[in-house]
Amino acid sequence: MRIAGPVILVVTALAALIAALAYGGGAAPLALADAGPVVRWGLPIATLLVNLSAAVMVGSLVTTLFALRQGDRAFDAALDTASIAAAAFTVAAAVTGFFTFVNVMNASPSADALFGQQLGRFLLETELGRTWLITTVAGATLTVLTFAVRSWTATLIVAVLALASLVPMGTQGHSGELSSHNMATVSLVLHILAAAVWLGGVILMVIIRPLLGRIELVDALRRYSSIALLAFVVVAISGTVRAAVAVVTWENLLSPYGAILAVKVVALLGLGVLGAWYRTRLIRAMATKDAASRRFWGLIGLELALMGIASGAAAALARTPTPAGEVVANVSDPATFLTNSPVPPELVGLRWFTEWDVDLLWAFVVAFGLFFYLAGVRRLRRRGDSWPLYRTVLWVLGMLLLLWVTCGPVNAYQDYLFSVHMLGHMLLTMGIPLLLVPGSPITLALRAIRKRTDGTRGAREWIMWAVHTPFAKVVTHPVFAAGMFVGSLWLFYYSDLFRWSLYDHLGHEWMTVHFLITGYLFVLSLIGIDPIPFRFPYAMRLVTLVAVIAMHAFFGIAIMMQTGLFVSEWFGSMGRTWGATPLEDQYVGGGIAWSIGEIPSVILGITVAIQWSRNDDRAQRRSDRHADRTGDAELEAYNARLAQLAERDARVPR
Repeated sequence: MRIAGPVILVVTALAALIAALAYGGGAAPLALADAGPVVRWGLPIATLLVNLSAAVMVGSLVTTLFALRQGDRAFDAALDTASIAAAAFTVAAAVTGFFTFVNVMNASPSADALFGQQLGRFLLETELGRTWLITTVAGATLTVLTFAVRSWTATLIVAVLALASLVPMGTQGHSGELSSHNMATVSLVLHILAAAVWLGGVILMVIIRPLLGRIELVDALRRYSSIALLAFVVVAISGTVRAAVAVVTWENLLSPYGAILAVKVVALLGLGVLGAWYRTRLIRAMATKDAASRRFWGLIGLELALMGIASGAAAALARTPTPAGEVVANVSDPATFLTNSPVPPELVGLRWFTEWDVDLLWAFVVAFGLFFYLAGVRRLRRRGDSWPLYRTVLWVLGMLLLLWVTCGPVNAYQDYLFSVHMLGHMLLTMGIPLLLVPGSPITLALRAIRKRTDGTRGAREWIMWAVHTPFAKVVTHPVFAAGMFVGSLWLFYYSDLFRWSLYDHLGHEWMTVHFLITGYLFVLSLIGIDPIPFRFPYAMRLVTLVAVIAMHAFFGIAIMMQTGLFVSEWFGSMGRTWGATPLEDQYVGGGIAWSIGEIPSVILGITVAIQWSRNDDRAQRRSDRHADRTGDAELEAYNARLAQLAERDARVPR
């Protein structure tokens, strides 16, 4: 199976790719500037090999972190597998980049200086070339790192870098030219990452099978099964969204693109059925029955064949023209030119609740955040433990507010109105954390997740590790949290970071993550109960909060006094025919930062004062209970000592 499994995957993937290209016309000769059959067929094949090797690399690393024990043969074999896959990923990415250059530039390969200059300009001066150059360099770096590391922390860092190395691939394909560019790009990136974790994990289980005992293998499979279930959900939903963007109407499903997509969907459904069978029956039975084990590994061959078909179809879809077309409707409209969408209608009345621009990444964050939190509460209550209802309510409200900001009217209008952008910023950095922090998700997770005793690390162990790292000590320190909270405001708006967040969707996602985290850490340092290394005394917390409020108010006033527009070529060029002028709207945004942004600060101050009072009350009650238990022995001893001192002083002659 260690040999047959990968062979089944590659052979079925190549067969599906060739059949889909032939049927859908993805490798058909072009009427003009055709690069030749080698490039037409070689490019999608090289892309498929990039996808498969990337999956083995990423899936091996992620599964190792949650299913294997450091120092075991299986752990080392998993890292060796990731290293070999990273090397294959590097070579395949280099070949793909070269074929892409020849295909796009219609260049004839030669050994002269002109060809080398053209290739160099392509790799350094075009977005497509830089993408494959970065991917190739990242693959080479990961090849060395995966070969060198053998510890938990280093493996975690390499796994994060491996996942990041796949993000540029999500900008390829058709997504960059569709009118719904952001949705297409995010769905494709999520699809690639989740599919890589899922597929690579299966290959790793096949490879390390002989290195684990029966019980260890069953435990590893059970843990991988949980990872695969999450990946399946992300793959299914992101794939559906990506397909909807490309197909648009039901009639377009009758096109060659729709037929190839249907093959991929059928393969995905088959994989879902097999996964459910594994999780509910076979894996549990493997611990005691040899027949169940033989049946399981036989079905793994079928699963790898289905994964190969899905992978080949996916690579073919990237080369097959979408039936919906890819041309932006009206590039002469300034707003459409800048944002790929026309100016929406005026934001009034019910549009504050009915206008939606879903960001799939944050939709997943909210959905998983709600599911795992409520599942943790349910687990506590089923075993008889309590969890305060108000914490659950606040967490749910915080997640719903996060959904409203990242997927609702704020996300739909923030590119056109600075005031709406600032409203979303204030909610991300102050309003939402004020609801999420009292939910105490870390405390809930540590109480609800089962502790592992076999030397592997699960979610609970990784959370404990993260809380006690030196990095956590720095970022959760009140001084650092307050400094980042205030300093980020000034640095972001008075540098090109703001411009980057508008022009590049990756910058927009970074902005959302950064301000949500900085706000969460600041609120956590003031009122949270989740474990962090250090907190100020309550009096110092109030002093810190007052200083932050003052700096925050000054920031809002500075924006209101601004005489020019932030990113004037953006907000000043939208061509809105409704609402305030761009400069007036910016003034309103400054007022939001000054006034509305201070409301959560006041609530924070009141909360800190209440916690301080309750802490004093608890300290007094502890002192009273101690006095009751000891019969005021400490007080009586203290009074006796004072009496002795007074008696001694009385005997001393004056």
